[in-house]
Amino acid sequence: MSEANLSGANLEATNLVGANLSGANLNQAILTEANLNESDLSDAPLKKADLSDAELYMASLSPAELEEANLQGAKMSGATMWKANLKGADLSGADLSEANLSEANVAATDMSEAFLTGAIMPDANIHR
Repeated sequence: MSEANLSGANLEATNLVGANLSGANLNQAILTEANLNESDLSDAPLKKADLSDAELYMASLSPAELEEANLQGAKMSGATMWKANLKGADLSGADLSEANLSEANVAATDMSEAFLTGAIMPDANIHR
């Protein structure tokens, strides 16, 4: 599904473990409770996508476009989000333990009650 146009698609609770979605257009897609563990979402536009309660363990989101995405409660432990744009995203309650957010843009991002134990965040942009 690499570079597929899935903009606005309803993929709620879909099992996409290990899927290659690199470059796929997932803008405004509904991925609530989807299992994307170990999936490749690199270079995928996910603007305003709903990934609430999705499983993204060890997923690659470098450098994904996640501006204003809903990632509430997402399980993203060990995910790679190097240079990802998370501006205005909702990561409240998300598990980002051991995630790599190096050089990510997290300006105006809601990270309330997010788990950040062991998260790597050098040079991340945290300014609004």
